[in-house]
Amino acid sequence: MRAVRSLIDVRPLRTSPVFRRLLIGRTVSTLGGFMTMVTVMYQVWDLTGSTAWTGAVGLAQALPLVVFGLFAGAWADRTDRRRLYLAATAGQAACSLLLAVQGFTGHVPVAAVLALVAVQSAFGALGAPAAGVFVPRLLPRDQVAAGLALNQVTGQAMMLLGPALAGVLLGWLGTGACYLLDALSFGLALHGALGLPALPPEGAPSRAGLHGVLDGLRFLAGHRVVRGALLTDLAATVLSFPVSLFPLVNAERFGNDPRTLGLFLSALAVGGVAATALSGSLTRLGRPGTVMLCTSAVWGAALVLFGLSTSAWTGLVLLALAGAADATSVVSRSTIVQTRTPDALLGRVTAAEQIVGQAGPSLGNVRGGLLAGWTSGATALVAGGAMCVLAVAAVAAATPELRDGTGPADGLAPAADGP
Repeated sequence: MRAVRSLIDVRPLRTSPVFRRLLIGRTVSTLGGFMTMVTVMYQVWDLTGSTAWTGAVGLAQALPLVVFGLFAGAWADRTDRRRLYLAATAGQAACSLLLAVQGFTGHVPVAAVLALVAVQSAFGALGAPAAGVFVPRLLPRDQVAAGLALNQVTGQAMMLLGPALAGVLLGWLGTGACYLLDALSFGLALHGALGLPALPPEGAPSRAGLHGVLDGLRFLAGHRVVRGALLTDLAATVLSFPVSLFPLVNAERFGNDPRTLGLFLSALAVGGVAATALSGSLTRLGRPGTVMLCTSAVWGAALVLFGLSTSAWTGLVLLALAGAADATSVVSRSTIVQTRTPDALLGRVTAAEQIVGQAGPSLGNVRGGLLAGWTSGATALVAGGAMCVLAVAAVAAATPELRDGTGPADGLAPAADGP
């Protein structure tokens, strides 16, 4: 019986047909998104042969989220989230169709490809805060963590499958067909979302423009539990995100074997999928703050040990442990955000959470690269992991509400309940 309870909690799939159909559509769309990510990188490299241009792909994907994310969150808190998500998904599908057209025709300037990627990312930034309210509005409160874990495990499974499938299809069908498959995958996402009920904000709608954004930021500053969760995530990513160090560590320790480098990346994802698939006991525990603090500390400690390891197999096990801790921490963070934030503010807080999730790893990669340039890859890993553990301990000490699971359950804080 204990073994069964350890498996991922699938009650949301049984209790909510709407959630089930939405999850299927978003899973297929996520698969298409990872295929497009690889296809864009391949096409840009094929057109330019420049790492500067391939680096610009990441910039085109990240900038719209950072620039428009909070304003999109304020918009999501003023309107029917279902309609906003449908419009954003249709916009993403249209961008994939245009990418497919240029992929079939060829001879398109690389700047035009990046512009389409940026527009598609902007539509994604618009739809993400709207999608952030789906789980708490569709599921009972005691199943929210389970629903988020299902989102996480399907997303990570597609992260494993998507790039490999794109590699096969690129050689077989070419770039245009891969983009077209992504466009078709958005059709399933739209089909899943059509079954949603109307989802207007519950409570006072957001004020327009910058005022609404500032109301959301005031809530984040005043709510200690949600703020502590985002600070813990930043501590884990900005101080210790390791991916930019993998090539250097592979060269320093493991003979620069490209197969080992690929396994480093896969190990993180495999650990994440395994942990989420076995998350039933943790999501039923009802203490997401405690779980997040512990798993964030495990993430940092595993990276310290990876930096000290001289065995490739030991290193892979430690990276799988780090990936498992990271995935569990992400589920816990999202559970805190979506159960402690009033619905009228949830679009803005979800947008802030996604900006943290996007910007933190990017800044962490920059930090790791700079520190490794002054020292070594192993030193940067060990220092980053140690700083992560210390920062998580500091957040835990300063935020007993996060550590103990206390504080207002509805997310309201005296200094941050908005206008």
